[in-house]
Amino acid sequence: MKKSVRNLLLVFASLAFVLALLLLGALQRQGRLQQTCTGLQVEFADDYNFVTEDDVKGYLERFYGPYIGQRVDSVNLSKIERILDVQSAVLKSEAYLRGDVLNIRVTQRMPVVRFQKGSSGFYVDARGCVFPLQGNFTSLVPVIDGNVPIFYQEGYKGMLEDGKEAAWMQDVLAMVGYMTGHRLWAENIVQISVDGNGDLVLVPREGKEKFVFGSPAGYEKKFARIERYYQYIRPQKEYTTVNVKYDGQIICKN
Repeated sequence: MKKSVRNLLLVFASLAFVLALLLLGALQRQGRLQQTCTGLQVEFADDYNFVTEDDVKGYLERFYGPYIGQRVDSVNLSKIERILDVQSAVLKSEAYLRGDVLNIRVTQRMPVVRFQKGSSGFYVDARGCVFPLQGNFTSLVPVIDGNVPIFYQEGYKGMLEDGKEAAWMQDVLAMVGYMTGHRLWAENIVQISVDGNGDLVLVPREGKEKFVFGSPAGYEKKFARIERYYQYIRPQKEYTTVNVKYDGQIICKN
């Protein structure tokens, strides 16, 4: 067979292969156009129980509408993610289709502290994002109650907009992070309150002391003063109020 004929046959074979691929792709696209969503699979990226599978279904039913029976190519995945991402305990969602099943992966917010103001309260994550308490689950994190200097509107989710409140919150988060990272304080401090003067007051698990901590700023030196109280003062006498908010001073009162 002449070389030119072989080359021509090779070209025809290549064209036939490409046409076959295009036809197969077109058939697959046509089949996908006729395919409808048949179900929902919800996956969680963490072990928190703030949000349940029923919650996700409820959000979609309320804010998205019917998706079962909808053509898979018309399921609006971006809209589904936007709907879920504004829910209070959801940090991030990812929606995708696997075959004819809608899959949703949810990452929940991780609270590091809980604030309680009378009958209302809220969580705060490590970034300082505020989100409401959840009826499904209570996270075992440090609780700060009393005269918390944060104006909180019930149901609010997001960063604090007031600069003074945001600065105070960042100091609190740093203090709580330090406290929970040290076994002595994580195990010994069982209550944190804000008194009428705006001072943080720490209550230990044992003993009758209440430690007046002042503002959360300068927390490392203040915890060091509490430690010195336990080492050098308490063995001699136990007090009911121990003020450590002033630099270089430990003021004890009965």
